[in-house]
Amino acid sequence: MDRRTISTRKSSKRKLEQDSEPENQDRHKIPATDTAASYESHQKLTRDIQTQVDILNSSFSSLEADRAAAKRATSVLSQFAKTEDLVDTMVDCGAVPALVMHLQAPPPTRGENGPKLYEHEVERGSALALGLLAVKPEHQQLIVDAGALTHLVELLKRHKNADNSRAVNGAVRKAADAITNLAHENSGIKTRVRIEGAISYLVELLEHADTKVQRAAAGALRTLAFKNDENKNQIVECNALPTLVMMLRSEDTAIHYEAVGVIGNLVHSSPHIKKAVLLAGALQPVIGLLSSPCSESQREAALLLGQFAAADSDCKVHIVQRGAVKPLIDMLESSDVQLKEMAAFALGRLAQETHNQAGIAHNGGIVPLLRLLDSKSGPLQHNAAFTLYGLVDNEDNVADLIKVGGFQKLQDGEFIIQQTKDCVAKTMRRLEEKIHGRVLNHLLYLMRVAERNIQRRVALALAYLCAPDDRKVVFIDKNGLDLLLGLLESGSVKLQCDGSVALYRLATKASSVFPVDAAPLSPTSQVYLGEQYVNNPTLSDVTFLVEGKRFYAHRICLLASSDAFRAMFDGGYRERNAKDVEIPNIRWDVFELMMRFIYTGSVEINIDLAQDLLRAADQYLLDGLKRLCECTIAQDISVENVSLMYELSEGFNAMSLRESCILFILKQFDKLCTKPWSSHLIQRIMPDVRHYFEKALGKPTKLT
Repeated sequence: MDRRTISTRKSSKRKLEQDSEPENQDRHKIPATDTAASYESHQKLTRDIQTQVDILNSSFSSLEADRAAAKRATSVLSQFAKTEDLVDTMVDCGAVPALVMHLQAPPPTRGENGPKLYEHEVERGSALALGLLAVKPEHQQLIVDAGALTHLVELLKRHKNADNSRAVNGAVRKAADAITNLAHENSGIKTRVRIEGAISYLVELLEHADTKVQRAAAGALRTLAFKNDENKNQIVECNALPTLVMMLRSEDTAIHYEAVGVIGNLVHSSPHIKKAVLLAGALQPVIGLLSSPCSESQREAALLLGQFAAADSDCKVHIVQRGAVKPLIDMLESSDVQLKEMAAFALGRLAQETHNQAGIAHNGGIVPLLRLLDSKSGPLQHNAAFTLYGLVDNEDNVADLIKVGGFQKLQDGEFIIQQTKDCVAKTMRRLEEKIHGRVLNHLLYLMRVAERNIQRRVALALAYLCAPDDRKVVFIDKNGLDLLLGLLESGSVKLQCDGSVALYRLATKASSVFPVDAAPLSPTSQVYLGEQYVNNPTLSDVTFLVEGKRFYAHRICLLASSDAFRAMFDGGYRERNAKDVEIPNIRWDVFELMMRFIYTGSVEINIDLAQDLLRAADQYLLDGLKRLCECTIAQDISVENVSLMYELSEGFNAMSLRESCILFILKQFDKLCTKPWSSHLIQRIMPDVRHYFEKALGKPTKLT
C-alpha cells in the first residue's frame, strides 16, 4: 500500500496564500462564500480579470508607472486565483502568458543603472498567482509550456547575488512554492524541473537564513522526490541529506514537518537511499519527532520508521532500543485516524522481530491494538491486525493477549477488507500452534487463580485452541468445563452466547476425534431372515393381531431380535404358547415398520411415524431401531420444538436424541435466548450437558 500520498500535499493552495501582503488582502479580497454573488455579475468579474491581464501585457517595462501597475495587477490576480471558481476564467482571459512574462525583470531603460522599482516584488506576485493557478492539475502543463519553469529557476538563483532582503526572499519562496504546485502528481513536469536545473538550487536553499525559504525549498523537494527515482538520486547527489537531517531537529514544526516529508519520499521504494539516510544519522531525530506537537510530523515520522524497519532486522532492534515503542503506542490512542494508522504501520514492521514483539506487549501495546480492530477504517484495521499477528509469534505474549480478551476480539471482529480477514485467520492458527508447554501452563494457572472474568476468557479461548490431547486436562481436570457451563447460567446474554458457542465448538471438535454415539448400529446380515419373510405365512409360527389384522411372524427371528421378545416367547408369559398374540396401542403401519427392521436390519423412517416408531422400539427393546428413529427425529429439531423434543428424549431414554437436542440448543442459543421459556430449558438440560461433555472429553484420545 502506497502511504506517501497521505501527507505529500497537505494544501499547496493554502501555503501559497499564507504569506500574502496584508494590505493587498484587505484591498482585493474575494469573499469566501458565494463568490459570484459578491459581485454584480460574472461578466463584471471577467472584465475585472481581463483588465488586470491587459495591464500586465502593456506594462512590461522598467518605467515607474508600469512597474507600479504590474505590481498591483499581479496582486489583484493572486487574490482572484484564491477563488477556485475564478481560476478557469483567469486562464481563459490569458493570465498565464502575462504572468509568465512578469516572472523576469523587464529590460532596462536607457541610462538605467540602479535597482529597478519594485525589484523582485512583481516577480513574486506573478509566481504566487501562477502557483495558485497550478493547483488545478489541468493548468499545470499550460503554465510549463508558456515557459514558466525557466523563469522560476532563475528566481531561485536570486538569493546568490542579493542581500537577505524581504523582497528577494519572497520571490524565491513563491518560486519554490509554484514549482511544488506545478510538479504535483505530474511526473513529466517533475522531470522537466530536474532538467531545468532547479534541484541543486533548492538544495542550497535548505540552508537559507530565512526559515520560510527553507520550508518552501523542502516542500518543493518533497514533491519532486515523490515517485521519481532520477530526482531522488539527484537530491542525494547534491548532498541534501546532512541538511535535511539537521532540519529534523528544528524546533520549528513547519521545518521538521517538511524535512521528514522529503526524507520519507526519498527512501520510499529506494533501499540504497534508505541506507544513506540512516548513515546520515536520521534515525534518532526521526524517533524524536514521534513526540512532536505537530501531529503531521508525528505521522510522517511513524511512517518513516515503518519504512526503516522494513530494511533489516538490526534496524528494527535499533528503533526499539532508541525509544520508539512507547510514543508509537501512545499514538495508537490519538483521535487522529491517520496518526493511529501510521503508528500501527510502524509497530507492525517492528513486530516482525522476536525481542521487539515482547517489548511492544510489555509497553502496553496489545490493548490499544485490539481496540483498533473496531475501527471503521480498513487500512487502520489491517495495520492493527498485522501487528497482532507479529506479536503472537512470541510465546511470551500469547497468554497476555488471551487474558485481556484478545481471542474473543479476533474471533468476533467485523473486518472490512479480505486481507485483514486472512491476516486474522493466520493469527488464530498461530495462536493454536502456541497452546502447549509453558504457554498452556500459564493459561491453566490463570484459569485457576485469576479473576473470574479472566478465567472465563481463558476457558473460552481454550475451547477453540487447545489440542485434542489436552482437552481432558483443561476441561475435566482443571475446571474448564465448569467455567463454560457457568457462562450458560450467567445473567448476561452475551456471556451465555459466548459460552454456548464455545461449548458447541468443543463438542464438534470432540466428535471429529471420538466415535459418534448417535450413529445407528450396523446390521449383521446373518441374523436377519430377510425381506421376503416379512408378514409371510410360510413357516410362520406366530400371528400378531394389530388393529384387527393378522401379521405373520417367525419366533426364531423375534427371539434373536430383542430381550423383550425373548421374554415374551421363552419366559413365563401367556404369549409363550399362544398362536395369536394381540398387540394393543400400536398402529399397523408402525408395527409393520418395526417388524421390517427385525427381519432386515434396516428401514426407511418417515418423520410422521418416527415418534410412534420410537415408542414401539423402546417398548420392545430394539436399540438399533431406536437409534434410527432418534436420528430421523433429530433432523426435525427446531427452535420452536426443541423443548418438546428434549422431553421426548427423556421419556424414552433416547440418549442420542437428547445429545442432538443439547447440540442444537448450544448452536442456536442466540435464537433460543429470545424465547420466554429458554432460561427454564437451560436449567433443565444442565446436568445432561455436563454428563455429555464429561463422557466425550473424558475418553482417551483416538485420533484418526
